Amino acid sequence: MRRSGNGGGSLYRSRTAKARPDDRLGADRLRRLAADGDLATEAAAARGYDRLALTGAAYDLVWPIVFQRLTRRFELLRGHVVCAAGVGNLADECLDRFHDDVEAMVEDLLAHARRPIQNLEAWVASRLGAATVDAHRRRRGERGALQRPRLPGWLAEALGRDPWLTTLATNILVWVGVSDTAGTEVWPLESWALERARCLGDWPGSDRGAVERDLAFVLRAMRGRPAWYESFVERPLGSKRAPVAGTLADEYGEPAVPLALGEPDEDVDGELTRLAGQAVRLIDRRVGQGEDANTTVPEVIREVFGGLFTGTLDRAPHTAADPLGGVTGALADRGRLNRIVTTALSIIAEEDS
Repeated sequence: MRRSGNGGGSLYRSRTAKARPDDRLGADRLRRLAADGDLATEAAAARGYDRLALTGAAYDLVWPIVFQRLTRRFELLRGHVVCAAGVGNLADECLDRFHDDVEAMVEDLLAHARRPIQNLEAWVASRLGAATVDAHRRRRGERGALQRPRLPGWLAEALGRDPWLTTLATNILVWVGVSDTAGTEVWPLESWALERARCLGDWPGSDRGAVERDLAFVLRAMRGRPAWYESFVERPLGSKRAPVAGTLADEYGEPAVPLALGEPDEDVDGELTRLAGQAVRLIDRRVGQGEDANTTVPEVIREVFGGLFTGTLDRAPHTAADPLGGVTGALADRGRLNRIVTTALSIIAEEDS
């Protein structure tokens, strides 16, 4: 769907209502079919541009009613005063809900207008609640969530039938089944903190931390029935849009520059370079203290390259040979060991010069 800002036309269009203006059936035909009781029959038989034209006329009729009778009321209840001012002011998530409700009402109109309807606006308004609720439940079912979120008896008992905890548990079941997101978080903790304060009358103690503790307790109780939890909480929650962090800024308020992508082996090469530098410094210090180079070099290499806490140990195994294993394994070959000792001493001599 999209909003259209042209001053002469409708402020709202669905992506399914894109028929050319000269092909679009007008509101007069829509009303005539409804008055004759033939709207549902004609809509079912319509194809191509004819269907798009009929759908477009239905959208033009329905969307102002949905906004005035449903969307505005719920936006005010949510405290979204700006969103309630008009369709053009709806925030993204509120606009998504509005789109869903309009589509639900259009589908209901074109499917159920089987009897003569003289006042089409009044008929749409009368069916608005049932049509949008049914569509909402269908969408919840498609996500795998409970269509009518109600607490099972075992869960209420596990929560001690506490008024706030049972309310929070119901909110969880509702939340996993809607498309709304909570910004960069999984749960809408801020709004639940307000609800906790109203429910318990504990305004000072109802902060995010309190809600997080209550949430952990409720989720732990829900996981007491693993199959139920997976079906009605974990699976629908996994179908929601992933939380997306906003643009990060540095200490001066400038947008942070993302890290450039590189080849997977770059991290390994960088780690080997770092370890080599560390090994050379250790060898230099110990040889400078009079230790024998042929003994010192293998010991340092085993210590540096064979340790348990190198930075590449978090990498998954790949088909290529382990580079650190290759370095430490060379110490078993006398010829390669001699070359390593010679190379290390030449590097130290070069740096000293």
